[in-house]
Amino acid sequence: MQHLPSLPCYLNGSYTTIDRAQISVMDRGFIFGDGIYEVVPVYAGKPFRMQHHLDRMQRSLAETRIKNPMTETAWRNVIAELIEQYASTQGIPAEQSDQMVYIQVTRGVAMRDHVMPEDIDPTVYVMTNQMKMPSAADRAHGVACVTAEDFRWERAHIKSTSLLGAVFSRQISFDADAAETVMFRGDHLSEAAASNVWVVKNGTVFGPRKSNLVLEGIRYDLIAEICADANIPYALGDITREQVLNADELLLTSATKEVLAITRLDGQPVGSGTPGPVYSKLFAGYQIAKQKGG
Repeated sequence: MQHLPSLPCYLNGSYTTIDRAQISVMDRGFIFGDGIYEVVPVYAGKPFRMQHHLDRMQRSLAETRIKNPMTETAWRNVIAELIEQYASTQGIPAEQSDQMVYIQVTRGVAMRDHVMPEDIDPTVYVMTNQMKMPSAADRAHGVACVTAEDFRWERAHIKSTSLLGAVFSRQISFDADAAETVMFRGDHLSEAAASNVWVVKNGTVFGPRKSNLVLEGIRYDLIAEICADANIPYALGDITREQVLNADELLLTSATKEVLAITRLDGQPVGSGTPGPVYSKLFAGYQIAKQKGG
């Protein structure tokens, strides 16, 4: 059994550590994966695009018919406290700490029944850990990815804890010694196992349109803002497999990857086979957004 570190976390109203935190075996998150989650990057002790993450969490809760168990102020206070506690365990000031805050809300504890019970309290769990960023080599050279059919359920816009499909998808790329799995529903691009995917063609950034088939990453609006600031054309719509395979550049975005260039797909070079000029502009714009606090 893997040893868990004694790092701070919050569970149902109390601060503890992840090696001591316990939930009931009848928690619906454990039994059914009946819950939602959110991941908030923290730069220099400050949550990045916090309001966007709280808004998306509320949308996921509404879609799953789980009542938000805390006010926005309470969420912000818990996250701020954990950022301070984690930095303290590392022996550094919070304002020098980059972290990744994980939030999970499940429907709560009840006897096993597929029907959603209405008289139980949600389980609230929050933890934070070190942020793991792409290596300097990945930034300089880009990463390899593979393609696969998107076999997951059709409510991908909910950031659900039911992630077995994403686990299988990511394992496909891991087994191929690749960084991510770029997925298609039929002939159209959806997303990667744990990232959004962007196509660059003739200087324009294209992304799959927002729908129930794609998790609307926080970076959707951020990429649009960076493109506007850099005078890069930006458009959302249906993207075919052929457009992906003939892209000048392919990009991944996520909380941990920020913006990352795909330079090989299914063993073939993407464009020139090196990170392209649009990637460079978007990555630079992302760093400016971080310095401004999002």
